[in-house]
Amino acid sequence: MVNIAVLGYGTVGSGVVEVINTNHASINKRAGADINIKYVLDLRDFPGDPVEKVLVHDYDVIANDPEVDIVVEVMGGIEPAYTFVKRALEAGKSVCTSNKALVAKHGPELMEIAREKNINFLFEASCGGGIPIIRALNSSLTADEIDEITGILNGTTNYMMYKMSTEGCEFDAVLKEAQAKGYAEADPTADVEGYDACRKIAILSSLAYGRFLNYEDIYTEGITRITPEDMQYAEELDMTIKLLGTSRKIGDDSFYAMVAPFLVGKTSPLYSVNDVFNAVFVHGNVLGDAMFYGSGAGKLPTASAVVADVVDEAKHLHRNIMTNWSSRPLELIPMDEVEGRFFVRVKGTTVDQVKAVFDEVEIVNLKSLPGEFGFITAKMKQGEYKEKVQELNGSVITMIRVKD
Repeated sequence: MVNIAVLGYGTVGSGVVEVINTNHASINKRAGADINIKYVLDLRDFPGDPVEKVLVHDYDVIANDPEVDIVVEVMGGIEPAYTFVKRALEAGKSVCTSNKALVAKHGPELMEIAREKNINFLFEASCGGGIPIIRALNSSLTADEIDEITGILNGTTNYMMYKMSTEGCEFDAVLKEAQAKGYAEADPTADVEGYDACRKIAILSSLAYGRFLNYEDIYTEGITRITPEDMQYAEELDMTIKLLGTSRKIGDDSFYAMVAPFLVGKTSPLYSVNDVFNAVFVHGNVLGDAMFYGSGAGKLPTASAVVADVVDEAKHLHRNIMTNWSSRPLELIPMDEVEGRFFVRVKGTTVDQVKAVFDEVEIVNLKSLPGEFGFITAKMKQGEYKEKVQELNGSVITMIRVKD
């Protein structure tokens, strides 16, 4: 028997219990052992819920019980999750988590403790909900040199962008709708400002490139300034707007990473990823292109990924599963050195003036928006774009990057 303790009985924690109870026979068969939920930790009581039989309020009960083999952390946030996880690992208990904030900030340290103790710290559910992207990067794609990861990594913002694109909704209106449906939190800052996607692309990049990418080093821009007018231009261009987390290897040892809204064309597999779904696009030098698609959030999809980690840890109770992630920092080139194309909306200038500054441009006019127009630049470094745009004397309404 393999005893587990679940820290947190919220949305994901209750999902973990439900998945294990529902698929108990098949999970035990795959794990090669009987998975037993010995404890569930929560500050609350749940009168009438069967979880009452295993509910505890004091973490010391779990930390000091030598029969607990695996700790499942689904509390969220940095503290007390970090303290609890570190204590569990130091006590020789494997840990799996869905906590992206914890992994992005303390991943290298916690993985190193697990290596030293010959146990495991796994986090499949931290980046793509039910999408098995961590396991793919850690095992299936190890023969490849990964040179790009780009993803729609936040279901809330993808839902909002989709509604704005298809229904012409204003940002504030679609945010209220997302909150009413439970897709967005009461405080949606982490989603709409791109912080959630930033932590996820930091984790994925760290695994893909084998070095620790600190999420605080990643340029991050959210969707709060995207308007229905921007969506009209995107439609005219046969494109759509997505919030992407992206990182790329350039040359032998240079990297960039960012989170920002991008114009995405119909030839991209990311174009058709709509609603609350997530997708991760990976390019390798042997594999070429691959995309992983599925439910990026939600109670049962996330719980499914967590339980997959429980099974992996049950099969490797006293053997560390190697990961391609070291504590050596991954340094990024300055954003001004990153190349790309830029879509720009302007007002109070002329096409001739724009062409005099940017040379080759693709002009976009909309009859519904008189007095302004848009254009797409040729590929150039961001620093060069910033210098050139100064010459337009404040006529820029907005700029959105173009995904190539």
